[in-house]
Amino acid sequence: MAALLRRSGILLGVSDHPIPSPATSVSTALADAPIVAHVVRAGFVESVHHGTAVVTAPDGSVELEVGDSSGAVFPRSSSKPLQALAMVRSGLATDGRLLALACASHSGEDFHVEAAREILAGAGLTEADLQNTPDYPYDEAARIGWIASGRPRQSVVQNCSGKHASMLATCVVNGWDLDTYRDPAHPLQVVIAETVRELTGVEPSAVAVDGCGAPIHAVPLRALAHSFGRLSAATEGPEAKIVTAIRDHPEYLGGTHRDVTALIRGVDGSVAKDGAEAVYAVGLADGRGIAVKVADGSSRARSVLLAAVLRRIGVGSDDVLDVLEHQPVLGHGQPVGSVVAVGV
Repeated sequence: MAALLRRSGILLGVSDHPIPSPATSVSTALADAPIVAHVVRAGFVESVHHGTAVVTAPDGSVELEVGDSSGAVFPRSSSKPLQALAMVRSGLATDGRLLALACASHSGEDFHVEAAREILAGAGLTEADLQNTPDYPYDEAARIGWIASGRPRQSVVQNCSGKHASMLATCVVNGWDLDTYRDPAHPLQVVIAETVRELTGVEPSAVAVDGCGAPIHAVPLRALAHSFGRLSAATEGPEAKIVTAIRDHPEYLGGTHRDVTALIRGVDGSVAKDGAEAVYAVGLADGRGIAVKVADGSSRARSVLLAAVLRRIGVGSDDVLDVLEHQPVLGHGQPVGSVVAVGV
C-alpha cells in the first residue's frame, strides 16, 4: 500500500505539489468561537457552525459581541471599499457605478463585465493587463451561458475584475509600474496598507495573497466593523464618494440576485460588503459598524448570522432580513429545513 501511495504521489514529500504543513497555531478567538448557527433538517440538528459577531459604536467601543471579536481575521473581499478608498485618494477619477465596481465582488453579469472593460479603456488599457485569477462568472445563469458558449475562464468576468481594473487605472494616473501592481511593496499596495491601518486603527498582524492575487491584511474583527462604521458615516471627501457610489449602485457591488445588494437597498444609509471564508461587514449611517465571521468559512451561515445581529439591534425590515436568512436545506431538491441562528 505504501508503495502504491508513493507511486500516486499521495505521501507528503513524494508529490510534485506536497501538502503544505499545517499552521503552527490557531487563534484562540477562532478555535473557541461559540455555536452561532444550526443546520436543521426535518427538525433534526444535522450540523452546527461556530462564529463571531460584533457591533461597534461610532467611537469604536464594543456594543454587542458574540465570541471574541479581538481576534484577527482576513476580511477578504470585505476589504474592497477600503482598498478603493486608497485608490480614490491616490487619484482614481471614476465615480458612480464604476467606483461601485471597484469595491465589488461582482456576479459577472454582462453589465459588470462591460463596466470593467470601461474602466480599463478609460486608462488606455485592455483585459490583457489584468492579473486577477481567471474564472467563470459567479452568477449561475451567467456562468452557464458563458460555459455553454465555449468561452474559457477569463479575468474580466472574475468577481474581482473591477478592483483590479481600478488598481491598474490608479497606477496609470500615478505613473506606477503596471506589471508589479500586486506586489506588497508596490506604491499602490503601500498606500492601500496605510489606508487599512488608518481606517481600522490597528497594525495588520499578517499579510497574505487573496484569492484574486492581491495582498490582504489581517485585522481584528472589531476593527473591521469600526472601519465600516467610520466609512459609512462619512459626509465629505473621498470617503463620501465611496459610500455614495455603493449606495447608488449596489447592483454593481454585488449583482442582481445577491443578498448584499438587497441589504444596501433595504437599509438606508448602509454600506456593506461580503467576503470569502464567511466574512460580512456593514456600516450604518450613524457610525455603528457590524462584522461577522463564521469560523469554518461556510457561506451558508454568514448571512444568517448577520441577519440575527441586525434583528438584535433593530436594523432592517423583515423583507430585507428574510433575504439574508434564506438558506434552505434541501432534500430531493425541495426545502426540508433551514440554517438558523442561535445564541445571538
